[in-house]
Amino acid sequence: MAQITDPAPVGTFPRLGWVDGLLNPALRSALAALPAAESRVAGYHCGWCEADGTPMATASRTGKSVRPALALLSAAAVGGSPEAAVPGAVAVELVHDFTLLHDDVIDGDALRRHRPAAWSVFGTPAAVLTGDALLVSAMRVLADVDRRRAAEAVKELVSALMELVEGQSRDVVFEKAPEVSVAQYLAMAEGKTGSLIGCSCALGGILAGADGERVRGLREFGRRLGVAFQCADDILGIWGRTSRSGKPVGADLAARKKSLPVVAALSGEGAAADRLRALYASSRPLDEQDVALARELVAEAGGREAAEQEARRQVAAALRALSWARLTPDTYRQLQDIAWAMTRRES
Repeated sequence: MAQITDPAPVGTFPRLGWVDGLLNPALRSALAALPAAESRVAGYHCGWCEADGTPMATASRTGKSVRPALALLSAAAVGGSPEAAVPGAVAVELVHDFTLLHDDVIDGDALRRHRPAAWSVFGTPAAVLTGDALLVSAMRVLADVDRRRAAEAVKELVSALMELVEGQSRDVVFEKAPEVSVAQYLAMAEGKTGSLIGCSCALGGILAGADGERVRGLREFGRRLGVAFQCADDILGIWGRTSRSGKPVGADLAARKKSLPVVAALSGEGAAADRLRALYASSRPLDEQDVALARELVAEAGGREAAEQEARRQVAAALRALSWARLTPDTYRQLQDIAWAMTRRES
Protein backbone atom coordinates (compact mmCIF):
# COMPACT_ATOMS: atom_id res chain seq x y z
CA MET A 1 0.00 0.00 0.00
CA ALA A 2 1.26 3.50 -0.81
CA GLN A 3 2.42 5.85 1.92
CA ILE A 4 -0.72 7.28 3.49
CA THR A 5 0.49 10.70 4.58
CA ASP A 6 3.59 12.82 4.48
CA PRO A 7 4.69 14.99 7.38
CA ALA A 8 3.26 18.51 7.18
CA PRO A 9 4.25 21.72 8.93
CA VAL A 10 2.03 22.98 11.75
CA GLY A 11 -0.92 24.91 10.29
CA THR A 12 -1.11 22.86 7.09
CA PHE A 13 -2.77 19.58 6.20
CA PRO A 14 -0.74 16.48 5.38
CA ARG A 15 -0.63 15.92 1.64
CA LEU A 16 -3.66 13.81 0.71
CA GLY A 17 -3.37 13.48 -3.04
CA TRP A 18 -3.70 9.70 -2.72
CA VAL A 19 -7.19 10.26 -1.29
CA ASP A 20 -8.35 12.13 -4.37
CA GLY A 21 -6.98 9.34 -6.54
CA LEU A 22 -9.35 6.88 -4.86
CA LEU A 23 -12.21 9.28 -4.17
CA ASN A 24 -12.65 11.39 -7.28
CA PRO A 25 -13.49 8.71 -9.87
CA ALA A 26 -16.18 7.22 -7.62
CA LEU A 27 -17.45 10.66 -6.62
CA ARG A 28 -17.68 11.80 -10.24
CA SER A 29 -19.61 8.64 -11.04
CA ALA A 30 -22.08 9.37 -8.24
CA LEU A 31 -22.61 12.95 -9.45
CA ALA A 32 -23.02 11.83 -13.05
CA ALA A 33 -25.87 9.56 -11.96
CA LEU A 34 -27.85 12.53 -10.62
CA PRO A 35 -30.54 14.24 -12.71
CA ALA A 36 -28.88 16.60 -15.20
CA ALA A 37 -29.79 19.86 -13.46
CA GLU A 38 -28.63 18.71 -10.03
CA SER A 39 -25.51 17.13 -11.51
CA ARG A 40 -24.50 20.51 -12.99
CA VAL A 41 -25.06 22.39 -9.73
CA ALA A 42 -23.12 19.73 -7.81
CA GLY A 43 -20.28 19.85 -10.34
CA TYR A 44 -20.07 23.61 -9.96
CA HIS A 45 -20.14 23.36 -6.17
CA CYS A 46 -17.29 20.83 -6.27
CA GLY A 47 -15.20 23.07 -8.54
CA TRP A 48 -15.29 20.74 -11.51
CA CYS A 49 -17.23 22.95 -13.92
CA GLU A 50 -18.41 26.48 -14.57
CA ALA A 51 -22.01 27.51 -13.93
CA ASP A 52 -22.93 26.70 -17.55
CA GLY A 53 -21.51 23.19 -17.21
CA THR A 54 -18.24 23.87 -19.06
CA PRO A 55 -15.48 21.77 -17.47
CA MET A 56 -12.86 23.76 -15.60
CA ALA A 57 -9.53 23.95 -17.39
CA THR A 58 -7.80 22.61 -14.28
CA ALA A 59 -10.72 20.89 -12.61
CA SER A 60 -9.98 19.74 -9.11
CA ARG A 61 -11.92 19.67 -5.91
CA THR A 62 -11.24 22.71 -3.76
CA GLY A 63 -12.05 21.02 -0.44
CA LYS A 64 -9.47 19.17 1.63
CA SER A 65 -11.29 15.79 1.51
CA VAL A 66 -10.77 15.40 5.26
CA ARG A 67 -13.81 13.19 5.89
CA PRO A 68 -13.05 10.80 3.02
CA ALA A 69 -9.42 10.67 4.12
CA LEU A 70 -10.48 9.68 7.62
CA ALA A 71 -12.74 6.94 6.24
CA LEU A 72 -9.93 5.50 4.10
CA LEU A 73 -7.32 5.84 6.85
CA SER A 74 -9.62 4.21 9.38
CA ALA A 75 -9.99 1.17 7.14
CA ALA A 76 -6.22 0.89 6.86
CA ALA A 77 -5.84 1.46 10.60
CA VAL A 78 -7.74 -1.73 11.43
CA GLY A 79 -5.87 -3.82 8.89
CA GLY A 80 -8.20 -3.40 5.92
CA SER A 81 -7.70 -1.93 2.50
CA PRO A 82 -8.48 1.76 1.85
CA GLU A 83 -10.15 0.63 -1.38
CA ALA A 84 -12.76 -1.26 0.65
CA ALA A 85 -13.81 2.01 2.30
CA VAL A 86 -14.25 4.03 -0.92
CA PRO A 87 -18.08 3.80 -0.78
CA GLY A 88 -17.97 5.17 2.76
CA ALA A 89 -15.60 7.94 1.70
CA VAL A 90 -17.90 8.90 -1.18
CA ALA A 91 -21.00 8.79 1.02
CA VAL A 92 -19.61 11.09 3.71
CA GLU A 93 -18.33 13.56 1.13
CA LEU A 94 -21.74 13.63 -0.56
CA VAL A 95 -23.38 14.27 2.82
CA HIS A 96 -20.82 16.95 3.64
CA ASP A 97 -21.53 18.76 0.38
CA PHE A 98 -25.26 18.39 1.04
CA THR A 99 -24.78 20.20 4.35
CA LEU A 100 -22.67 22.94 2.77
CA LEU A 101 -25.26 23.65 0.08
CA HIS A 102 -28.02 23.91 2.68
CA ASP A 103 -25.86 25.84 5.19
CA ASP A 104 -25.10 28.53 2.64
CA VAL A 105 -28.82 28.95 2.00
CA ILE A 106 -29.66 29.06 5.72
CA ASP A 107 -26.85 31.49 6.55
CA GLY A 108 -27.14 33.56 3.38
CA ASP A 109 -23.41 33.16 2.72
CA ALA A 110 -22.68 34.20 -0.86
CA LEU A 111 -19.12 32.83 -1.01
CA ARG A 112 -17.94 29.22 -0.81
CA ARG A 113 -14.47 27.91 -1.68
CA HIS A 114 -13.42 31.20 -3.28
CA ARG A 115 -16.42 31.18 -5.65
CA PRO A 116 -20.00 32.47 -5.51
CA ALA A 117 -22.05 29.96 -3.52
CA ALA A 118 -24.31 27.69 -5.57
CA TRP A 119 -27.54 29.25 -4.33
CA SER A 120 -26.37 32.72 -5.41
CA VAL A 121 -25.68 31.41 -8.92
CA PHE A 122 -28.48 28.92 -9.53
CA GLY A 123 -31.08 30.13 -7.02
CA THR A 124 -32.20 28.77 -3.66
CA PRO A 125 -34.54 26.03 -4.99
CA ALA A 126 -31.81 24.55 -7.20
CA ALA A 127 -29.27 24.54 -4.37
CA VAL A 128 -31.71 22.91 -1.93
CA LEU A 129 -32.77 20.26 -4.43
CA THR A 130 -29.14 19.50 -5.28
CA GLY A 131 -28.38 19.02 -1.59
CA ASP A 132 -31.34 16.65 -1.34
CA ALA A 133 -30.09 14.73 -4.38
CA LEU A 134 -26.62 14.36 -2.84
CA LEU A 135 -28.13 12.96 0.34
CA VAL A 136 -30.11 10.35 -1.59
CA SER A 137 -27.01 9.49 -3.61
CA ALA A 138 -25.02 8.93 -0.40
CA MET A 139 -27.56 6.40 0.81
CA ARG A 140 -27.55 4.64 -2.57
CA VAL A 141 -23.75 4.36 -2.59
CA LEU A 142 -23.75 2.61 0.80
CA ALA A 143 -26.74 0.42 -0.05
CA ASP A 144 -24.77 -0.97 -3.00
CA VAL A 145 -21.83 -2.31 -0.97
CA ASP A 146 -21.37 -5.93 0.02
CA ARG A 147 -24.64 -7.20 1.50
CA ARG A 148 -22.94 -8.34 4.72
CA ARG A 149 -21.90 -4.76 5.54
CA ALA A 150 -24.43 -2.58 3.73
CA ALA A 151 -27.04 -2.69 6.50
CA GLU A 152 -24.55 -1.73 9.21
CA ALA A 153 -23.07 1.02 7.05
CA VAL A 154 -26.46 2.53 6.19
CA LYS A 155 -27.50 2.35 9.85
CA GLU A 156 -24.32 4.19 10.83
CA LEU A 157 -24.98 6.98 8.34
CA VAL A 158 -28.67 7.33 9.23
CA SER A 159 -27.79 7.65 12.91
CA ALA A 160 -25.23 10.34 12.14
CA LEU A 161 -27.71 12.20 9.94
CA MET A 162 -30.29 12.36 12.70
CA GLU A 163 -27.70 13.85 15.05
CA LEU A 164 -26.51 16.22 12.36
CA VAL A 165 -30.02 17.57 11.76
CA GLU A 166 -30.57 18.02 15.50
CA GLY A 167 -27.24 19.84 15.82
CA GLN A 168 -28.02 22.11 12.89
CA SER A 169 -31.42 22.86 14.39
CA ARG A 170 -29.87 23.79 17.73
CA ASP A 171 -27.38 26.03 15.95
CA VAL A 172 -30.23 27.97 14.33
CA VAL A 173 -32.13 28.22 17.63
CA PHE A 174 -29.02 29.50 19.41
CA GLU A 175 -28.96 32.59 17.16
CA LYS A 176 -32.13 33.88 18.83
CA ALA A 177 -31.52 32.45 22.31
CA PRO A 178 -30.72 35.11 24.93
CA GLU A 179 -28.12 32.87 26.58
CA VAL A 180 -26.15 29.81 25.47
CA SER A 181 -23.77 27.97 27.78
CA VAL A 182 -20.47 26.47 26.68
CA ALA A 183 -21.82 23.00 27.53
CA GLN A 184 -24.88 23.59 25.32
CA TYR A 185 -22.66 24.79 22.51
CA LEU A 186 -20.38 21.77 22.69
CA ALA A 187 -23.39 19.40 22.61
CA MET A 188 -24.61 21.20 19.50
CA ALA A 189 -21.17 20.98 17.86
CA GLU A 190 -20.99 17.26 18.55
CA GLY A 191 -24.16 16.79 16.54
CA LYS A 192 -23.54 19.38 13.84
CA THR A 193 -19.92 18.48 13.10
CA GLY A 194 -18.81 15.58 15.27
CA SER A 195 -21.50 13.18 14.12
CA LEU A 196 -20.42 13.09 10.47
CA ILE A 197 -16.69 12.98 11.18
CA GLY A 198 -17.33 10.20 13.68
CA CYS A 199 -19.40 8.43 11.03
CA SER A 200 -16.55 8.80 8.52
CA CYS A 201 -14.15 6.97 10.82
CA ALA A 202 -16.71 4.34 11.82
CA LEU A 203 -17.60 3.59 8.20
CA GLY A 204 -13.95 2.96 7.43
CA GLY A 205 -13.85 0.38 10.20
CA ILE A 206 -17.19 -1.19 9.25
CA LEU A 207 -16.31 -1.57 5.58
CA ALA A 208 -12.94 -3.05 6.53
CA GLY A 209 -14.68 -5.67 8.68
CA ALA A 210 -13.53 -4.42 12.11
CA ASP A 211 -15.24 -5.63 15.28
CA GLY A 212 -17.60 -3.45 17.30
CA GLU A 213 -15.05 -2.25 19.86
CA ARG A 214 -12.63 -1.05 17.22
CA VAL A 215 -15.42 0.70 15.32
CA ARG A 216 -16.52 2.34 18.58
CA GLY A 217 -13.00 3.67 19.15
CA LEU A 218 -12.81 5.06 15.63
CA ARG A 219 -16.25 6.66 15.96
CA GLU A 220 -15.40 8.33 19.25
CA PHE A 221 -12.09 9.55 17.83
CA GLY A 222 -13.97 11.18 14.98
CA ARG A 223 -16.64 12.69 17.20
CA ARG A 224 -14.10 14.36 19.50
CA LEU A 225 -12.08 15.45 16.48
CA GLY A 226 -15.22 16.93 14.94
CA VAL A 227 -15.86 19.10 17.99
CA ALA A 228 -12.23 20.23 17.92
CA PHE A 229 -12.57 21.00 14.22
CA GLN A 230 -15.67 23.11 14.92
CA CYS A 231 -13.79 25.03 17.61
CA ALA A 232 -11.02 25.79 15.12
CA ASP A 233 -13.55 26.72 12.45
CA ASP A 234 -15.22 29.16 14.84
CA ILE A 235 -11.86 30.80 15.50
CA LEU A 236 -11.19 31.16 11.78
CA GLY A 237 -14.68 32.58 11.27
CA ILE A 238 -13.66 35.54 13.44
CA TRP A 239 -9.90 35.87 13.03
CA GLY A 240 -9.22 34.05 9.76
CA ARG A 241 -8.73 35.51 6.29
CA THR A 242 -11.27 35.29 3.47
CA SER A 243 -8.39 34.94 0.99
CA ARG A 244 -7.35 31.72 2.73
CA SER A 245 -10.68 30.25 3.83
CA GLY A 246 -12.76 31.07 0.74
CA LYS A 247 -15.73 32.17 2.85
CA PRO A 248 -16.66 35.50 4.45
CA VAL A 249 -14.73 36.19 7.66
CA GLY A 250 -16.68 38.20 10.22
CA ALA A 251 -20.06 37.21 8.80
CA ASP A 252 -20.89 35.23 11.94
CA LEU A 253 -20.26 38.28 14.11
CA ALA A 254 -22.32 40.49 11.79
CA ALA A 255 -25.19 38.00 12.11
CA ARG A 256 -24.69 37.82 15.89
CA LYS A 257 -24.12 34.07 15.71
CA LYS A 258 -23.06 32.47 18.95
CA SER A 259 -19.94 30.59 17.96
CA LEU A 260 -17.77 29.14 20.72
CA PRO A 261 -15.47 32.16 21.19
CA VAL A 262 -18.54 34.39 21.47
CA VAL A 263 -20.35 32.02 23.85
CA ALA A 264 -17.28 31.82 26.09
CA ALA A 265 -16.81 35.60 26.01
CA LEU A 266 -20.47 36.32 26.74
CA SER A 267 -20.35 34.07 29.79
CA GLY A 268 -17.39 35.97 31.21
CA GLU A 269 -17.12 38.92 33.53
CA GLY A 270 -15.54 42.32 33.11
CA ALA A 271 -15.93 45.38 30.93
CA ALA A 272 -15.24 43.61 27.62
CA ALA A 273 -17.87 40.93 28.28
CA ASP A 274 -20.38 43.59 29.33
CA ARG A 275 -19.80 45.62 26.17
CA LEU A 276 -20.08 42.51 24.01
CA ARG A 277 -23.38 41.54 25.66
CA ALA A 278 -24.72 45.03 24.98
CA LEU A 279 -23.62 44.87 21.35
CA TYR A 280 -25.24 41.46 20.82
CA ALA A 281 -28.43 42.60 22.60
CA SER A 282 -28.90 45.67 20.40
CA SER A 283 -31.40 45.44 17.56
CA ARG A 284 -29.57 47.57 15.00
CA PRO A 285 -27.57 45.95 12.17
CA LEU A 286 -23.84 45.63 12.85
CA ASP A 287 -21.62 47.49 10.40
CA GLU A 288 -17.92 46.88 9.73
CA GLN A 289 -16.84 49.00 12.68
CA ASP A 290 -19.18 47.09 14.97
CA VAL A 291 -17.81 43.77 13.72
CA ALA A 292 -14.23 44.95 14.29
CA LEU A 293 -15.19 46.05 17.81
CA ALA A 294 -16.92 42.73 18.51
CA ARG A 295 -13.81 40.88 17.35
CA GLU A 296 -11.67 42.84 19.80
CA LEU A 297 -14.14 42.38 22.65
CA VAL A 298 -14.39 38.61 22.15
CA ALA A 299 -10.61 38.31 22.36
CA GLU A 300 -10.35 40.67 25.33
CA ALA A 301 -13.06 38.74 27.20
CA GLY A 302 -11.10 35.50 26.74
CA GLY A 303 -13.24 33.93 24.01
CA ARG A 304 -10.41 33.08 21.64
CA GLU A 305 -8.24 31.55 24.33
CA ALA A 306 -11.17 29.48 25.63
CA ALA A 307 -11.91 28.13 22.15
CA GLU A 308 -8.26 27.25 21.56
CA GLN A 309 -8.07 25.43 24.88
CA GLU A 310 -11.26 23.50 24.15
CA ALA A 311 -9.92 22.44 20.76
CA ARG A 312 -6.80 21.05 22.42
CA ARG A 313 -8.88 19.20 25.03
CA GLN A 314 -11.04 17.63 22.36
CA VAL A 315 -8.05 16.49 20.28
CA ALA A 316 -6.51 14.90 23.39
CA ALA A 317 -9.78 13.06 24.06
CA ALA A 318 -9.90 11.96 20.41
CA LEU A 319 -6.43 10.45 20.57
CA ARG A 320 -7.24 8.64 23.82
CA ALA A 321 -10.26 7.04 22.13
CA LEU A 322 -7.98 5.44 19.55
CA SER A 323 -6.75 3.02 22.21
CA TRP A 324 -10.04 1.11 21.76
CA ALA A 325 -9.36 0.72 18.05
CA ARG A 326 -6.02 -1.09 18.62
CA LEU A 327 -4.11 0.59 15.80
CA THR A 328 -0.59 0.00 14.59
CA PRO A 329 1.92 2.73 15.60
CA ASP A 330 2.15 3.90 11.97
CA THR A 331 -1.57 4.40 11.46
CA TYR A 332 -1.89 6.02 14.88
CA ARG A 333 0.73 8.58 13.85
CA GLN A 334 -1.07 9.25 10.57
CA LEU A 335 -4.39 9.89 12.29
CA GLN A 336 -2.64 11.99 14.93
CA ASP A 337 -1.05 14.14 12.20
CA ILE A 338 -4.42 14.81 10.60
CA ALA A 339 -6.05 15.50 13.97
CA TRP A 340 -3.57 18.20 14.89
CA ALA A 341 -3.56 19.64 11.36
CA MET A 342 -7.34 19.95 11.40
CA THR A 343 -7.21 22.11 14.51
CA ARG A 344 -4.11 24.18 13.72
CA ARG A 345 -5.06 25.13 10.21
CA GLU A 346 -5.05 28.61 8.70
CA SER A 347 -8.02 28.11 6.36
